[in-house]
Amino acid sequence: MEEMEEELKCPVCGSFYREPIILPCSHNICLACARNILVQTPDAESPQSTRASGSGVSDYDYLDLDKMSLYSEADSGYGSYGGFASAPTTPCQKSPNGVRVFPPAVPPPPPQHHLLQHPGSLPPIPRNSCITCPQCHRSLILDDRGLRGFPKNRVLEGVVDRYQQSKAAALKCQLCEKSPKEATVMCEQCDVFYCDPCRLRCHPPRGPLAKHRLVPPAQGRVSRRQSPRKISTCTEHELENHSMYCVQCKMPVCYQCLEEGKHSTHEVKALGAMWKLHKGQLSQALNILSDRAKEAKEFLVHLRNMVQHIQENGVEFEACLVAQCDALIDALNRRKAQLLSRVNKEHEHKLKVVRDQIAHCTVKLRQTTGLMEYCLEVIKENDPSGFLQISDALIRRVHMTESQWGKGTLTPRMTSDFDLTLDSGPLLQTIQQLDFVQMKVPSAVPASPILQLEECCTQNNSATLSWKQPPLSTVQVDGYILELDDGNGGQFREVYVGKETMCTVDGLHFNSTYKCRVKAFNVSGVGQYSKTLVMQTSEIAWFTFDPTSAHPDIIFSNDNLTVTCNSYDDRVVLGNTGFSRGIHYWELSVDRYDNHPDPAFGVARVDVLKDVMLGKDDKAWAMYVDNNRSWFMHNNSHTSRTDGGISKGATVGVLLDLTRGILIFLVNDEQQGPIAFEAMEGLYFPAISLNRNVQVSLHTGLAIPDFYTPGQPEHPSSVC
Repeated sequence: MEEMEEELKCPVCGSFYREPIILPCSHNICLACARNILVQTPDAESPQSTRASGSGVSDYDYLDLDKMSLYSEADSGYGSYGGFASAPTTPCQKSPNGVRVFPPAVPPPPPQHHLLQHPGSLPPIPRNSCITCPQCHRSLILDDRGLRGFPKNRVLEGVVDRYQQSKAAALKCQLCEKSPKEATVMCEQCDVFYCDPCRLRCHPPRGPLAKHRLVPPAQGRVSRRQSPRKISTCTEHELENHSMYCVQCKMPVCYQCLEEGKHSTHEVKALGAMWKLHKGQLSQALNILSDRAKEAKEFLVHLRNMVQHIQENGVEFEACLVAQCDALIDALNRRKAQLLSRVNKEHEHKLKVVRDQIAHCTVKLRQTTGLMEYCLEVIKENDPSGFLQISDALIRRVHMTESQWGKGTLTPRMTSDFDLTLDSGPLLQTIQQLDFVQMKVPSAVPASPILQLEECCTQNNSATLSWKQPPLSTVQVDGYILELDDGNGGQFREVYVGKETMCTVDGLHFNSTYKCRVKAFNVSGVGQYSKTLVMQTSEIAWFTFDPTSAHPDIIFSNDNLTVTCNSYDDRVVLGNTGFSRGIHYWELSVDRYDNHPDPAFGVARVDVLKDVMLGKDDKAWAMYVDNNRSWFMHNNSHTSRTDGGISKGATVGVLLDLTRGILIFLVNDEQQGPIAFEAMEGLYFPAISLNRNVQVSLHTGLAIPDFYTPGQPEHPSSVC
C-alpha cells in the first residue's frame, strides 16, 4: 500500500488529492491547486477560447496552443510563493522552446479553501485564463466555465479516502497551507476538516455558516464513509448524469450530448457494458504487469546476490593481486640483494687497489725521502775528491728515482666513482604497463588512430596531441604509443605509452619543428602508425618564476612574475621553463632597491643551491651587481669587474645564445662588460638570487636586442 502513496499525491501541493479534477492530458490535480496555477493570456480571438474545456483531448490542439502566447514549463505558475509561483516581473518573456510568454494581468488570488464547496461564491476566473499541466507541461486555455469544465475524478477521491482511513492516522486540517495541523472538527455541510485556527478564520459561527453542523473528526470520517458517493455529472450539461459512453471520444456522455451535442453522430455504447469491458481490459493488463513485477522482484534478488558475490570475489581477487605484487616485490628484493653484492665487491676491489697503491707509494716516498736527506748531507761535505768519487752515482740515482715518479706513479690506479649505472628504465616502463589481461582476446591488431587536428596545439616549448580510433573500428585497444623526433629531422623516439588519447609533451626545444605520430596496440600486436603531424614550437619563450622549485623564503606576486624575499640572506628562484637550444632574451626590472644590496642574475641548472648567492656553486652562471659595479661569477670564481651598477627602476637583460654557447648581460639596454661565459651546453633555467632589500619583475617574450647579431660576438677581443 505504501508504494501506492505517490499515486495519491498532487504534483503541485505534494499532499493527498482534495477534490481532484481530470485535465485533458489525463493527469490529475487538486481543484484548489488548479486555481492557484492559473495564469491569464492576452486577449486573442482563438477557436480554443470558445471550446468546452472538459470535452476531451480531441478538443485541444496542443500544437496550435503552443503557437499562442502561453506559459512554458519554466513559467507554469507553481513553486515560488507558499508552494505556488508569483507573477513574472517582465512584460514579456520567452520560453526555452521559443514560445512567447505574457504575465498575468493581475496576480492570482490567494487560496480560499472554505469557499470551494460554494461555487456561487467563487471569484470569477479572468478571461482567457490558461492552465499548464504540472506533469506533462501541456498548456490550454479555459472557456467561460473555467475549472468547472474539467470532470471531477470521483474514483481517485474515493481511493484517497479509503487509503487515509486504512492508515488510521490522525486527520489533518484541509486548509493549512504548510505543515497541516491535526483537525479538531468537521463540517458536515462543507465536508471539510478544520483545525481551530482555520475554523475561526474560514468557518466563523455567523451568517449562513452558523447553521452548519460541526462534529468531531472521527464522527465526520464515519459519516463521510457512510454518505452515498456523489454521482458524476456531465461537464457539458451540469444537471445531467452520464448515461452512455462515446467510443470515438473515449469519455462518458449524457443523453443531451447525444441529442444536441457534438457526440450526436458518434458511436456510443451502454455505460455499464463499457464499464465491465474496461474493467476486464484493466485486469488483463494488470495480470501482465504483475508478471513483469514478479520478474522484477526475482531480478532484484539476483542483483542482491550479485552484490554479495562481487564483494566475495573482490576480496579474493584483491588477495590474489596482493600476493602477485608481493611476489614481484620479493623478486625485486632478491635482485636488489644481488646488485648490492656486486656493488660491495666493486667497493672492496677499489679499496684494495687504492690501499695497495698507498702502501707502494708510501715505501717509494720513504726511499725517496731517505735518498734526498742523504744527498743533502753529502752536499754539506767539503772534501772535493771524496764528493766526486760518489757524485756521479748519486746523480744517476736521483735521476732514476725522479723518472720513476714520472711514469704514472702519481696517477690513481682506480677512480673513486662507481662506473655502474643501474638501467631501471625498461623495468619502470614494464611496471607502468602492468595491467590485467583482458578476458576477451581480440582477433586483430588495432587500426591506425586518427589525429584530431583541432585539438592538437603547441604552447611555448610544449606540444599537446589528441587522437581517436576510427569510428567504425570494433577491435579492442589496450593502449597507444606516441612518438616524436628530435626536432631536427632525427629518428623518432617514444614519449608516451598508455591508454589516454591525449598527451602533452613538455621540455621541447624552442623554435623547432617536430614530427609526431601515434599507433595503437593490443595483445595481438601493434597497429599501423597514424598520419605524421608536423608541429612548430614557439620561437620566443614566455615563462614565469617557478614557486615549486624556489627557496621557501621567496615571495611571489603578480601571477608569479614579481619576486622578493623575506630574508636578509640571498635566496635563489628559477624560471619555470628551461632552454637547451636557440637564442633567448629576457629582462628583469628592479622595482625596489634598498641599502645597496648585490642581487645576481643569470642561468642555472635545476639542482642549483637555493640558499646562497647565484654563482657560488658550479651549477650557476651569473652576474652580481651593486649600485656601482658588477662581476661575473661561476663556481665561486669572480671575473671581469665592470663599472656601472643598478638602482630602483633599472633593467637587467640576460641574453643566452645556445647556438654559439655564450651568455651576455645588459644593464639599461647596454652590454655590461664582455661576453660573460662561453661553452654553454645543456639545459639552463633563468635564475636570480636576491634578499629582502630587492624586488624584481620578469619580462619575457622579448625580441633579441638590436645590437646583437647572431653568430658574431659584439666584443670579440674582450672574450674571457
